[in-house]
Amino acid sequence: MTKQINILSTKKLLPNQKQDLLDANIHLIEEDFIETKIKNFELTKVNDNLIFTSQNAVQSILQHPKCNELIPKLLERNVFSVGMKTKDLLTENGFNVIAYTGYAADLAEIISLIYGKETFTFFSGNLRRDVLPNTLKENGITFNEIEVYETNMTSKKITSKLDGILFFSPSAVESYLKLNTINEEVCFCIGETTAEALVPKLRDKKVKNIIIADKPSIENVIDEVIEYFIN
Repeated sequence: MTKQINILSTKKLLPNQKQDLLDANIHLIEEDFIETKIKNFELTKVNDNLIFTSQNAVQSILQHPKCNELIPKLLERNVFSVGMKTKDLLTENGFNVIAYTGYAADLAEIISLIYGKETFTFFSGNLRRDVLPNTLKENGITFNEIEVYETNMTSKKITSKLDGILFFSPSAVESYLKLNTINEEVCFCIGETTAEALVPKLRDKKVKNIIIADKPSIENVIDEVIEYFIN
């Protein structure tokens, strides 16, 4: 009898994403280990270029009570973004994305090397990583930062025996490990930043596998799961 594969996703998946795992006879457990909330913010000063490193930041702009006043002003500016899904969301809503990368560190490097004389406004969340703003500061690039959403941890104790865990952000890693440990489970990470958040937490443990998706998307994480356990 084939052993049942049990996978935990640290965020709830869309129906089509879940179906790929179900079609592969993988048992899926889903829990949201973080939640995001739009903040009340003011656009007191917006520079010539905009930076978005997450879809949450874009949604915060689109769902702002005064979005009809804000968005026309923002559409006049060039946009730099992290992540294909973030870039697609911006483009669908009329923003002019002139550069995007998979990781904030790569975007910071592009801005520093090519657009160092430009000015930027970075739309961020409360738990954003320091790599992008620190790089801009180190290179003397003029920018301001507006915090437009906040991420809260919603930790839960998981009692099921797991074969693998899907992580989609450093915050989800931290939230999961508040009430749980990782022993023999395979950790599937959406990108290098998430994996980097995981490794220090497991320094004293013998974790056999941390697998990073070829491209930073939920679909690619799921593909890695199926490839590892089924193919």
